[in-house]
Amino acid sequence: MNLEAIGARLKAAVIDLFQTIAGSLEARYLMVRAALAAIWSLLNAAAGLFGGPKPFKERIAEFLGRTSVQKDLFAIARLLKPNFSLPKQITSVPNTGSVVVTRAADVIEVLDREADFGVVYGDKMIKLTGGDNFYLGMQNGAAYQRDVSFMRLTMRREDAETLIAPLVRRKAQELLAAHPSGVDLPVDLTLQVPTHMVAEYFGVPGPSPQAMIDWASILFDWLFFELDFSQAVEDRALIAAKELRDAVADAIAQRKANGVQKTDLIGRALELQKASPDEFSDHYIRNLLVGLIIGAIPTISKASCQALSQLLDRPEALAGAQAAAKAGDEARVGAHLFEALRYDPINAVIYRKANRDTVIARSSLRAKKIKKDEMVFASNLSAMFDPLKVKKPENFDPDRPWGDYILWGYGMHTCSGAQINRLAIPAMLTPLLARSGLRRAAGAAGQIDLQGTKFPVHFRLEND
Repeated sequence: MNLEAIGARLKAAVIDLFQTIAGSLEARYLMVRAALAAIWSLLNAAAGLFGGPKPFKERIAEFLGRTSVQKDLFAIARLLKPNFSLPKQITSVPNTGSVVVTRAADVIEVLDREADFGVVYGDKMIKLTGGDNFYLGMQNGAAYQRDVSFMRLTMRREDAETLIAPLVRRKAQELLAAHPSGVDLPVDLTLQVPTHMVAEYFGVPGPSPQAMIDWASILFDWLFFELDFSQAVEDRALIAAKELRDAVADAIAQRKANGVQKTDLIGRALELQKASPDEFSDHYIRNLLVGLIIGAIPTISKASCQALSQLLDRPEALAGAQAAAKAGDEARVGAHLFEALRYDPINAVIYRKANRDTVIARSSLRAKKIKKDEMVFASNLSAMFDPLKVKKPENFDPDRPWGDYILWGYGMHTCSGAQINRLAIPAMLTPLLARSGLRRAAGAAGQIDLQGTKFPVHFRLEND
């Protein structure tokens, strides 16, 4: 190598070093600025805590439950105390305490280290199916790999584009045609479309669309959102689980009885059953479908409502999404929707339980010891706004790299329907976004109404 080449390499190395240092300094400056802005935002928001008919404790709970408030609190924590303990223990899972993790690198570390930080849904999954675990409740092992392989052979990745998006698109257009001047979004569209998908693509129509919506919503809430144990909530969930199991079992039995050949999940599962009837029994297929149904209906609706609400709060972003919708560019519509969902994802944290004493962020100033049986709340919301990982996180950027998002989990337990959601949600919302003058209805009707649940019940929109 001649001196000129050596000089060029040294110059490139020096430039790269200075760019790395500059990038790090810029990110840390943005972290400080975000924390200061968060403090100001919290002070303004907290003014609403004083006065009002509700008890102060209830007003505090509602305040802390807002995603915007959580986002501000995480911005402060990322700067001052990235990994911290909470005194309160949740009651739905046996544990010895809780730790909150806020920086993107540490969130990803927790979700990657399956052997150290395990999922906690196993006991509930066994109750859900009436005796068997489901892969979402398992650690990595032979049973997990078998179940995931079977799922991928039935719910194929290419189906999102070839089967599901066209099905969703047609149903959305049909439903919206009945509501030309506006919609109650969950009632008229975002719950109906995924329920139709479950009927046609999964092969499970159930006794009625409303029954499927109710069962899936009750069970998802109990499985993934309920942190404080309630016997009443569990009793209601177990009734819903039994009814959903029976509906799926009936759909399998009817398909086998009538012998209809159909390219849906039941049809494919029964084809696989022929090769190994003992391993892939009707009971096994039923459990797989029950788990997938629960994850499909309420989450698609919740994500759609929250993303659209965030767009409506940002006129420039809404204009970009509407221009893409009018051009029929669903990919560009999706880019706007998922960037909007970053500000209000369906969950602000992903929780795991420590299987042993361990440490996260080892060899750093923020290193945190985790004790066996502590709950670890890895905040995907915080990670998606961490300037050490995400470029200019406070900017709304529909061209953001997909790797910046943690919308559907991360690692081994990423949501099975992540690829479906990525295509189905834009296909469903594009015809609505193509309408001129799309806006919230006046007053409370134009805001997402949860009615005491974790899922949107009403959200009225109007258009010209």
